[in-house]
Amino acid sequence: QGQLVESGGDLVQPGGSLRLSCRASGFTFSRYAMRWYRQAPGKERELLARISTTPSDTTLYVDSVKGRFTISRDDARNTVYLQMNSLKPEDTAVYYCCAVDPDNGQGAYWGQGTQVTVSS
Repeated sequence: QGQLVESGGDLVQPGGSLRLSCRASGFTFSRYAMRWYRQAPGKERELLARISTTPSDTTLYVDSVKGRFTISRDDARNTVYLQMNSLKPEDTAVYYCCAVDPDNGQGAYWGQGTQVTVSS
């Protein structure tokens, strides 16, 4: 059974940086496109970024994080990353990674989430 485990969430001051990691196990990671989402209290889950499979590694971002966040993957480590710079209080949320089923384009596996809090 596939599993995703996020890590790297923390309390950070506005303007700071964090790198989230999401390690996969139990499935062929390299075959799956990957996405990062977040959910703030009282809000719906929001898609932030996605990366296709290697070698293209095509990336897409929602406007609110474009230029500040970078998604990347390391297939040798079965891990996808989200580098977050210039963090703002409105980035406070639980961040989730998701593996996209290559056969139907739907979310196949989800992590448990990692909390990011941006506050002074």
